[in-house]
Amino acid sequence: MRPSARLRRLVATALAGAVVGALTTAPAQADPPQADPQPSDPAYTARDVQNIADAYGRIQGPGGQLRNTAYLPALVQAATARSVQQMLTQVASPTRPAVTAGNFFPGWNVGNPLRDGWSGTRGLSRKVAFTNQHGALLRGTVWRPEPGARDPYTGRVLRGPFPGVVLTEGSVQGSEGMYEWLAQDLAERGYVVLTYDVQGQGTSETLPHDPGDVFPTCCSGVPFQQLSNFVVGTRNALDFFTSTPSRPYANPSAARGEATPFNPYWRLFDRSPDRRTATPGRTTRIAIIGHSLGAQAVSQVQATDRRVAAVVALDKLRGGDGTRPAVPALAVQSEYGFTVSPWFTSGGSSITPQPSPDGPDPMRERATGFDAWRAAGVDSMLVVPRASTHLDYTDIPLVLPASRYGQDLTSVYTQLWLDRYLKHRDNTAALLGGRFRYLEPVGDGRWSPVTLRRDALLSFYYCSAYSLDARGKAAARRTGDVTGVGC
Repeated sequence: MRPSARLRRLVATALAGAVVGALTTAPAQADPPQADPQPSDPAYTARDVQNIADAYGRIQGPGGQLRNTAYLPALVQAATARSVQQMLTQVASPTRPAVTAGNFFPGWNVGNPLRDGWSGTRGLSRKVAFTNQHGALLRGTVWRPEPGARDPYTGRVLRGPFPGVVLTEGSVQGSEGMYEWLAQDLAERGYVVLTYDVQGQGTSETLPHDPGDVFPTCCSGVPFQQLSNFVVGTRNALDFFTSTPSRPYANPSAARGEATPFNPYWRLFDRSPDRRTATPGRTTRIAIIGHSLGAQAVSQVQATDRRVAAVVALDKLRGGDGTRPAVPALAVQSEYGFTVSPWFTSGGSSITPQPSPDGPDPMRERATGFDAWRAAGVDSMLVVPRASTHLDYTDIPLVLPASRYGQDLTSVYTQLWLDRYLKHRDNTAALLGGRFRYLEPVGDGRWSPVTLRRDALLSFYYCSAYSLDARGKAAARRTGDVTGVGC
């Protein structure tokens, strides 16, 4: 069907605006317009052009990668050091080849270089390696608070043992370093966190091993781009995370000294039965967090693994397709996918956009999982950061679109969600609040506070919503919009 003249004009206007927007810088956390223009109004397209420009804010926004003079020198230093370290690790393990982008492209796995110096000053970390059920060696890091440290936001002394978190990365060659930001933010506030690379990504081995065989075989877990790699990775990572010297992890097909026998921070993990859990039958204070295909994986695992007490899905929570909502779920979801497109291509999903001449559907992001959790009566919250892309949750240097404050907002909501369901803090007012404080790394070992204003940072296209049992009783369930469009 030939597009209408009006639609052709809108395409031309938006594309021209996108080019201009990519070369300009949006004001930090600009307030959305007072009036809500309609798709027929030129102001609607003008607002959309600004939104497209803001989707590149991590690179060119205030304090972004190109605006912070400390970023490029730190990137060169960190990328070089990490690349050499990874090369030496691979040379030392010739029978465990990791044929991945994260292992061979300098800077791919570096994360945010402004965070260098975190370990040893704001928290501690240890490198680990364990095999999955197919015998492939998975590499990761365990993060913890510093001994005697204080919460950087409240000043409270952090006293263990602490709740646990297992974080599963995204697909398309996501790597562990891209998610260190969230692990560090949680660890310095009183959590023990495991990040790792699934089979075939980052620095983890590409091929599996048959039991007892020194050399890799084929083809369980190959290719890497399949949901089962992320489900298997999440389950095996949970097994490793909960291991102890008396109950070590099995490490299938690993030779002596090749893998870490148990979680080195096992003493710090709170293993006490959680009698106050919001989900009957859940045995430990562990949350699982996943991004992209990892989000789909944790959506599945939460339904069947009795150790899991809460879940955070970063673009996107999955439900209503046979996945049973079982534990409280926070869904942080994006307006855009890997690319940024105008409002009249917002149909379908952010990952596979389709024409939408009538404008975005406010309910689009609810449908993937939040509505299923709400219908099941399980606590849930949906947050859609403004101008956010599928890459907001990954630290990638100087390329690919991501909003300036989406990652900050995601960290704040994740901290609040886990405080509520793993530490059992009554923080409804904070969850539904309009202003948050966040500490950003700015380089040279410094973290600087920023104020995040919710209404300016949430999507004006897509619904952000919640369904909470505010008093701990089903009869007291509260539902509603977080802000912005009607839900």
